[in-house]
Amino acid sequence: MRALLVIDVQNDFCPGGALAVTGGDEIVAPINALMGDFDAVVLTQDWHPAGHSSFASRHEGRAPFEVTEMAYGPQVLWPDHCVQGSDGAAFHPALETTRADLIIRKGFRPAIDSYSAFFENDHATPTGLEGYLRSRGIDELVMVGLALDFCVAFSAVDAAKLGFDVTVLGDHCRAIDLDGSLATATANMQKAGVSLR
Repeated sequence: MRALLVIDVQNDFCPGGALAVTGGDEIVAPINALMGDFDAVVLTQDWHPAGHSSFASRHEGRAPFEVTEMAYGPQVLWPDHCVQGSDGAAFHPALETTRADLIIRKGFRPAIDSYSAFFENDHATPTGLEGYLRSRGIDELVMVGLALDFCVAFSAVDAAKLGFDVTVLGDHCRAIDLDGSLATATANMQKAGVSLR
């Protein structure tokens, strides 16, 4: 059984959003076109409470994209984005959300960020996605979405470590590429055994 995992195709990650990824809206139609080819479609949604600890605005004297140390390790400080219930947190209006079997919301715990669809950034607290996929008999995942070098890559690496067969479709993703983050993410995915196409 194969699932399409669509990562964070939300307004704030698309042009005009608070944390816009260049060309983020260009992948929506191609992703929609893929959905019918899979046994299941899962969407993830960044879903932060206002004042989330990963927001630079919570750290006096710190600017977006600086890195700070949290209890669970290094954390990039982001502009306020994907605040629960806001238009920025909503899926891109052209994304065919009605095709989704499941929507996983992540990053809702105030004190810890969550890039991966499988674990919070402590790499230990699960989101519940693994259990859902196992119960559906899904062992093969194809990942697309935003941003390739953060949430897509972290999700892909975690899925591979959990034993899933993982493919990332690069032309159905866009990257932030923050200080070489794309090259690092690509190397990490390859090392984990993720197939990059």
